[in-house]
Amino acid sequence: MIVREGKSVFKGVAIGSIFVYRKAEKAVNKVEIEDTAAELARFEAAKEKAMEQLKGLYEKARVDVGEEEAMIFDVHQMLLDDLDYNESITGIIENDKMNAEYAVFMTGEQMAAMFLSMEDDYMRGRAADIHDISDRLISILNGTQVSPEAMPEPVIIVAEDLAPSETVQFDKSKLLAIVTQKGSANSHTAILARTMNIPSLVTTDIEIEQQYHGRQAIVDGFAGLIYIDPDEATLEKLTKKKKKADEQRALLQEMKGKETVTKGGKHIHLYSNIGGVGDVDAVLENDSEGIGLFRSEFLYLGCDDYPSEEVQFEAYKTVLSRMEGKKVIIRTLDIGADKQIDYFDLPKEDNPALGYRAIRICLTRKEVFKTQLRALFRASAFGTLGIMFPMIISVKEIEQIKEIVEEVKLELAREDVPVGEVELGIMIETPAAAVTSDLLAPHVDFFSIGTNDLSQYTLAIDRQNQSLDNFFDPHHEAILRLIQMTIENAHKYGAWCGICGELGADEELTAKFVQMGIDELSVSPGYTLELRKRIREC
Repeated sequence: MIVREGKSVFKGVAIGSIFVYRKAEKAVNKVEIEDTAAELARFEAAKEKAMEQLKGLYEKARVDVGEEEAMIFDVHQMLLDDLDYNESITGIIENDKMNAEYAVFMTGEQMAAMFLSMEDDYMRGRAADIHDISDRLISILNGTQVSPEAMPEPVIIVAEDLAPSETVQFDKSKLLAIVTQKGSANSHTAILARTMNIPSLVTTDIEIEQQYHGRQAIVDGFAGLIYIDPDEATLEKLTKKKKKADEQRALLQEMKGKETVTKGGKHIHLYSNIGGVGDVDAVLENDSEGIGLFRSEFLYLGCDDYPSEEVQFEAYKTVLSRMEGKKVIIRTLDIGADKQIDYFDLPKEDNPALGYRAIRICLTRKEVFKTQLRALFRASAFGTLGIMFPMIISVKEIEQIKEIVEEVKLELAREDVPVGEVELGIMIETPAAAVTSDLLAPHVDFFSIGTNDLSQYTLAIDRQNQSLDNFFDPHHEAILRLIQMTIENAHKYGAWCGICGELGADEELTAKFVQMGIDELSVSPGYTLELRKRIREC
């Protein structure tokens, strides 16, 4: 039995087999082969497997994001079957007697270069698709398949690290737990794991070895441990622990249907944080009163190009419709820092957390911003919508936003497009915003305190830097004072104030937040019932 320790980001026990998730190998070795027939058979088998995956991706994307965005996987299937592409690969194998990986790589490079030389933008865009299908084939051929859809059954993911864009692609029904060698308890990947309600460990002292693939393991999210090839005594002990945790979770079901109100009669709005349309099931299952944070950037992270207005509209409309009148607060695009998207072509920065991100991108790329706002206001006719803007530091930014909002509303009115009443709010994520919250509050309907960024900016500690974890104190008095100041200034000018950062689920602070006068807490769906119980005891 092998035991490795990590930092838990979601409690619980998971038992199952390991799936070693590796990023694609970029280097392709050139190997001369003798048995060309066998090599051709390898290529055909890899192609068949790739085709199956692409068909599965098409169906999943069609359900998740709609027919228009799913078509990219239809294009990939056609390219994979392209006669010129296939003849080039088989020709290199048969005539040059080279291995299939090298044949695919060379063909991919040559065809991509051909597409890039064309003047038509659409055809130039096919170069990325050729690279995509070639990378897929190579990863299947060399045994380092990294596609999330390659998971055959519910598994425990073991990886060096996971980008948010990778995590969001996993089939949640096939995820038992996530264990990473790197990462941080405050990273967006950790936040996503909490949203999915699965036991997760980060900064784990585990080797990312292929030999672990398929082996039995247990993740103990309470103790921060993973057991590989557990012995019978450990399996029995952890099975009982899992059963007890499941029973306690079942007891929390009694909180469903009850009001989130303190013993003193104060009602706290208890909402959920989500990353996509698929998370609404968890929100409803946990009896949340609404959605306090829809991270809209995950619509962008899951695409190869900017999502169209129609794609965004359908996603927002679906969420609002399914929530049946309950409040849904959608945060506008928040990329930059640790959430990079290739097609945005953002400049490389020495300190991206303090750089070109979030509202700064939206205010300087107005067409991207207006596309999202149009989709949001169109969707507002189907439910109760609030829009909040991230990384605000000044009244001037709010004024610029409102000008663009009015432009969008005027456009939609001219087009006779119905819109609903929409609350506008901002996130308080910087000390600048908290300290000047008395100046900002008169211009908005609400504040939502993003404690993840507020904490890192206040303490000057990168929340992704695991070597600084011992210095990071989320309960630091400076952070709590800024939260108190923000709540008081919101109420002074008639705005309501909530917390949508991870600190909102910290039960050690629940009573303090209630005393401060907080109006709303928005947390990962899995924490809803537990937090409701805690608030009712305050």
